[in-house]
Amino acid sequence: MAMTNDQATWFAQTFEKIVGNIGQAVLGKEHVIRLTVATMLAEGHLLLEDAPGTGKTALARSLAATVDGTDSRIQFTPDLLPSDVTGSTIYDQRTSEFHFRPGPVFASIVLADEINRASPKTQSALLEVMEEGQVTVDGVTHKQARPFMVIATQNPIEQAGTYRLPEAQLDRFLMKTSIGYPDRDSTVEILSGANVKNRAAALHPIITTKAVADMADLGSTVHVDPVVLDYISRLAEHTRSAPQTRIGVSVRGALAMTRAAKIWAASQGRAYVIPDDVKALISPVWTHRLIMDPEAEFSGVTAANIISQAATEVPAPQERM
Repeated sequence: MAMTNDQATWFAQTFEKIVGNIGQAVLGKEHVIRLTVATMLAEGHLLLEDAPGTGKTALARSLAATVDGTDSRIQFTPDLLPSDVTGSTIYDQRTSEFHFRPGPVFASIVLADEINRASPKTQSALLEVMEEGQVTVDGVTHKQARPFMVIATQNPIEQAGTYRLPEAQLDRFLMKTSIGYPDRDSTVEILSGANVKNRAAALHPIITTKAVADMADLGSTVHVDPVVLDYISRLAEHTRSAPQTRIGVSVRGALAMTRAAKIWAASQGRAYVIPDDVKALISPVWTHRLIMDPEAEFSGVTAANIISQAATEVPAPQERM
């Protein structure tokens, strides 16, 4: 059943309340907050790549404080084991039975701090739960509750002792963005409250996990016209045919765009997707999915250049089918 106009209005109002609550702790970054909330409601995961001290952890904590669910933080280090993330099976001598002890990944909002500092084996422990919402330990599958979102951070400046995320795992993140430094007015406001070490701790939950799951289900009913789907497909094909790329946007990437565009449209009070929704999300949803040709990369061509070129050269539809 397609979303009604009244439902779209309610969705947009609730979306604004969530963004406004997080904005009390993360100042001057409304657009990044909107991308984060949209990722959660699209039931995806977010990768934050930025310099130290820009508020990556604060954003994740603020979202966790806004949602009345559970949250956990995993500090990724070179000696972290996969079982430290997913959990392990423990033998109970009193009952002579094995019991599963859930790891920190079993939470509504999981902050994977400095994910690129863990070994590839530990990074891959997140693949199953991020894609399928479940963890398999010793042959037994354990389902993850809804909502479930991983917010991973990585520092692009210090590369010593880090392990680059494999392309298969990058593709699991619905969006990748950076926070950047705040403007001068926001910086002054932050400095004026320097005695408050954790602004997220002062936030109160304004939405339950059930309401988040209901919003996600409602957002999936937003109408997408076939011409918009064709537009997404043509954009993806353009990234694949670009001579500077080895691998362009996959079908999974196109599906991710469709899911994200539905939530983005509903957040603006619309029950249907327009091409501008796709254009607004093309960079955070697709840039990290491209694999560049080494020679093109060496000459200074970036994935962002290819995405921008696709948005410019592929004509957007003007009429509904």
